[in-house]
Amino acid sequence: MKIVDSHQHFWDLSRFNYEWMGADSPLRVNRSPSELRSLINAANVEYTVLIQAHSSVEETRWLLEIANEQNFVLGVTGWVDLTDPKVGNVLDRLQENKYLKGVRHIWEDESDPSWLFTSGAVEGLKEVQRRDLIYEFLVRPPNLKYIPRIMEQVPDLRAVVDHIAKPAISEKKREPWLSDLGEVAKCGDLFCKISGMVTEADHLNWSIDELKPYVDDVLGLFDYDRLMFGTDWPVCTLAASYESVVQVGQTLLNDVPEEGKALILRDTAIDFYRLDVPKEIGS
Repeated sequence: MKIVDSHQHFWDLSRFNYEWMGADSPLRVNRSPSELRSLINAANVEYTVLIQAHSSVEETRWLLEIANEQNFVLGVTGWVDLTDPKVGNVLDRLQENKYLKGVRHIWEDESDPSWLFTSGAVEGLKEVQRRDLIYEFLVRPPNLKYIPRIMEQVPDLRAVVDHIAKPAISEKKREPWLSDLGEVAKCGDLFCKISGMVTEADHLNWSIDELKPYVDDVLGLFDYDRLMFGTDWPVCTLAASYESVVQVGQTLLNDVPEEGKALILRDTAIDFYRLDVPKEIGS
């Protein structure tokens, strides 16, 4: 079975200043489609969804240009200023490109954990919902309790929690992450990405056994058709190679029935992002 990677990035340090990267971070190396193409071929990944890494409309336009040129990128999650009263107009222009599937904000970096709920951004989320785009919650555990409140305000918003909400795996902490994610899972239109875990563990000394309890928790909270796999490449390279992350993702699903694996590794992402997967000849 060919895999859909629901979460990967590209960046160009000559174009954008990625403030979330430390000045001496090993991530401060340009990452391009040509590099990823060789990696996905080796890892049995067929298509990807390209996710923003810089808070600018300019980067979103750049990512959409990449999607126009790369046949393995089938969707883009970009960025808009959700507090801008004219955000609807910005979304309309971006949505002229068929590859725009949704937007996200780097909420985890806001000093106020309630920011998305209290800043006026909810009005922007309503504009996202009106255009039937998706929203990605990039959060850490302190942000989780605000998501159900947001979903009450925008009940028809199609949304996904990135990276299982980044529990403190390196500290072996599961609460209050687990309880708060359980409340989030009760929001029916909310999905969750099984991604970004190796970088929340000890980068140099993580193991599958360390990750498994968190994945099992998520499998217990969300139906298979609300879960999707992503690598978070190249952020994942802080702790593991692309191929290793794909292999670990499959290993962590060993106890899942085959139809469930197909949903998590491929079909949920296709349906959620409404990816235009090319039909095979003869199908």
